[in-house]
Amino acid sequence: MILADPRTVAFGDGLRARYRVQGEGDPVLLLHGIGCSLEDFDEQVELLSGKFRCWAVDLAGFGGSDPLPVPNSVPRLAAFVAAFADAVGIDVPAHVVGNSLGGAVALQFTVDHPERVRTLALADPAGFGREVTVALRLLTVPVLARRLLEPSAEASRRTLRAVFHDRDLVTADRVARAEALSRRPHGARVMHETARSLGTPVGVRRGWRRRLLRGAAANPVPTLVVWGEQDRILPAAHLDAARRALPHARTHLFPATGHMPQIERAEEFARMLEEFWTTTPGGTP
Repeated sequence: MILADPRTVAFGDGLRARYRVQGEGDPVLLLHGIGCSLEDFDEQVELLSGKFRCWAVDLAGFGGSDPLPVPNSVPRLAAFVAAFADAVGIDVPAHVVGNSLGGAVALQFTVDHPERVRTLALADPAGFGREVTVALRLLTVPVLARRLLEPSAEASRRTLRAVFHDRDLVTADRVARAEALSRRPHGARVMHETARSLGTPVGVRRGWRRRLLRGAAANPVPTLVVWGEQDRILPAAHLDAARRALPHARTHLFPATGHMPQIERAEEFARMLEEFWTTTPGGTP
């Protein structure tokens, strides 16, 4: 299947969002992680768009989407997602899928707009523990962030090696795309501001996590949480925290998998989503 070319849509005060939409059926909204782009869900769009209408969007300030006029935070990114959904006409409850930062944003979107979410699927999401890779902790320090965010192919290659357990996925195309993203005029600023909103040099901030998980537990929707056993960004031990925080959720641990199971275990991940959607009351008819 040939993927549809990305489009852009403007909303609010002219903020532009880059997105890809493909397929017909119940809507699926796909949200990527920090420093990444909608291409992280290319495999899922290809696998799922035969039965579902898949919307993958670059979060504000990442990929080809404009940065917000204020620093990124999980609540602000969730509001961006809501405004995007309004702009493109997603007017029925969607299956929302998020990876890493996109998982926290998906969870916040669900807390803020439960009537807009049919099911929630989280892949190695942020928000379930303090532990995070040292690289993201160092990005919260301005002087270190400037040095670490200096664009280069080697820096992008190191990041991808940390993301994937299967080093064969660290391809030249992925390295080139990651380097291009890092060279956007606002790229370093958005990365630093987002990292600071999420954490400190000692780990992920507790305040926003507690508020988010309290809201999610108070208004549960059908939820699936999966993790890669060899995740070096957010450790797989966070899956146990997710089970405690969201006792209503289904969970799964992918062996020999890193931070992006939607890529490393693409076919299994897609099958798991379809099974979850079709067996969840109120999910997909």
